[in-house]
Amino acid sequence: MLVVVFGVGLLANAQLIRTEDLEKYAKDKYGDEWVEAAENLGKELQLDKNQALTFVQVIEAPGKSKSDLYVLLNYWYTSFFTDSKNVIDLNDKEAGVIIGKCYLDGVAEHVGGFMRYKVSISPIIKCDIKDGKVRVTCTVPFYYAEKVVGGGWVGIAADVETTKDDEIKEKWALDASYPFFAKDKHKKASSKALIMSHAYSNVIMDKIEESIKNGVSGNENDDW
Repeated sequence: MLVVVFGVGLLANAQLIRTEDLEKYAKDKYGDEWVEAAENLGKELQLDKNQALTFVQVIEAPGKSKSDLYVLLNYWYTSFFTDSKNVIDLNDKEAGVIIGKCYLDGVAEHVGGFMRYKVSISPIIKCDIKDGKVRVTCTVPFYYAEKVVGGGWVGIAADVETTKDDEIKEKWALDASYPFFAKDKHKKASSKALIMSHAYSNVIMDKIEESIKNGVSGNENDDW
């Protein structure tokens, strides 16, 4: 488990996280040599007991009650989870827990000899709320992969037309993905998926902290 406290800047003011914007942020931070970046980052990370990537940050909110923070975070989740693929799975005011699941399409793509791969992620964002503080946990349990047989360079060169029957959908376990598994045959795609997952967690932490400290829309105050 890794505690992440990074500033993001680039995506801090927008509620919608677009893959292309996240990739630009990731390149600015890690460079565009994804395998090398994943190898370096892998030295700092470890998978949790469920073999998932988990990032945790405790955000201090002095003077704000559990009830205040619950309302504010509900507003944030409602504003952020506007896409049909983003869902709130649990909302418990008494326990002070909100859990949502996001979906980010196509964080990594790779064209090989015979296969084309597209990798997506579905991070789980959990907020535990107490008086004066919020613990944010962002978890990536696995990678979603779509493989197209015949969609690689050989198929492109031979002008092969692929159909839905050529598509294979998989879940890639993180402990079988690079850099946690050195012999991963999807090394390039897994490397970029790791970097994008880490970047996503940084952005989410920054967005939630900004909302807690300054409000979701910036006009939440008692002077109205």
